Amino acid sequence: MWLEIICGLIIYQLYRLFFYGSSNALDVKTSDFNAIFSVANRLEKICGGKAYVGLNIPDADTGGRSHRKECLPDPVAEVKKRVSVLESYLEQRGFALPEGYFSYKVIIPNPNFREIYRNFPPEVITYDQWVQLEPEPKSMMFGWVKGAFHGGKKAMQDSFHQQLNFILGTAPMWDRLELKGSKYILGEFLEFKGKEEDTQALRHIKRSKVGHITIQKTSMLGLARSRLQVVYYPRDYRSEGTSTLDWREVEARSSTEVLFHPSNSNKVRKYKLSSIISMSLSA
Repeated sequence: MWLEIICGLIIYQLYRLFFYGSSNALDVKTSDFNAIFSVANRLEKICGGKAYVGLNIPDADTGGRSHRKECLPDPVAEVKKRVSVLESYLEQRGFALPEGYFSYKVIIPNPNFREIYRNFPPEVITYDQWVQLEPEPKSMMFGWVKGAFHGGKKAMQDSFHQQLNFILGTAPMWDRLELKGSKYILGEFLEFKGKEEDTQALRHIKRSKVGHITIQKTSMLGLARSRLQVVYYPRDYRSEGTSTLDWREVEARSSTEVLFHPSNSNKVRKYKLSSIISMSLSA
């Protein structure tokens, strides 16, 4: 059971320098998030569990959400702090963790970063360790993963795991924007901008009512390039997530813009509907 949920208990932090270095000219607005999702997907395949990406748990010391961009000289110290924030959040929701249950690692998926520092602290998973990691049988636990993620007692009740996964699955999350070209952005959806006709058609898409939207090409001949179908799924508060049965759709010009505030930026960005595949909104 532990291996099945191991990815759900991972706290890790990925920094731009770890991915690309400071002189790379890649699109930094999406590259950070793509790397995070790439690491999370690989962890899920290796460990057979679930990695929670985009957790936005408020820090009582800083007053909650913040888009402030920080220069963090010590990633290990930052991750340690985030573990403390998570533990406090779980306690607030009435979930008592065994002492020492959480541990943490900083993952370096950038091959160039290994040349910068020679000696890493034990909390860092180097690039060489990362690429050599392969799935193991559930009856086995490979060395550094056991040291990184094993904590507390081995024989835990299923109800304990279920409760923990439920809390993590319903914890505050960043909104998620998926763009064409397999690009992802975490942040906060603000509003739609465009012609009044289009914004009126989209007025019902609010986070209190809608949990997910997808953008599709319209089937109308002649207008296929100028208009798009926006399919949205009302939020279902009776269960987790959204209702996939009660979906609705409206049409809007492809030039209509989504105002979105990326979590790694101080600026609000604009994205045209024509560049968007889907958007998930946190409650």
